[in-house]
Amino acid sequence: MGNELKCRVRFDKEKSEGKALLETNEIIFRGDFRLKIPFSTIQSAKVTNGELELRTLAGVAIFELGAGTAEKWRDKILHPKTRVEKLGVKSGARVVMLGFWEAEFREELAGRTKIVSTGVLNTDTEWIFWKVATKAELKELSKIAKSMRGAAAVWVVYPKSLRSITEGDVLAAGRAEGLKDVKVVGFSTTHTALKFVIPVSQRR
Repeated sequence: MGNELKCRVRFDKEKSEGKALLETNEIIFRGDFRLKIPFSTIQSAKVTNGELELRTLAGVAIFELGAGTAEKWRDKILHPKTRVEKLGVKSGARVVMLGFWEAEFREELAGRTKIVSTGVLNTDTEWIFWKVATKAELKELSKIAKSMRGAAAVWVVYPKSLRSITEGDVLAAGRAEGLKDVKVVGFSTTHTALKFVIPVSQRR
């Protein structure tokens, strides 16, 4: 995934090799030390010779990302896409929401499209957002997959770092229904979103 990279990071007097992850609203580093830098705490972001320097309330973090990548990450930090844009929802798209959703995401979708329904799957639906909490709920994916037509997509949104449901569980459930996983994004600080579509060769 383009937003995850092995690199070296310097933070104050510490240096470490590790893995940096650029999320929707924060940048995370895991190495000999860990960093979690919300975009809201970044005072300035600049690039010099392939190094991304983030000046934050806690100190200065320098990510050695390389030319090109450093500039892309800086631009994403300074001009982040909205969550709905990152999920790919186009203006006027037909959306169905399944499961319990907070008002915040409902409002974000409403700002993008007015064609949003809850709990009713139709053959003309373009986007399905399904929020699950446990592995047991994934058995319902069979019903969802049968309702999908053409280029329709389902985003399965599930909790991060829980044993009760893992990325492997979600991937296995989708593949068992003949769906193809095409994208993973950080939906929020607590949830991950995994996108499935019908393989092009099998679309009706």
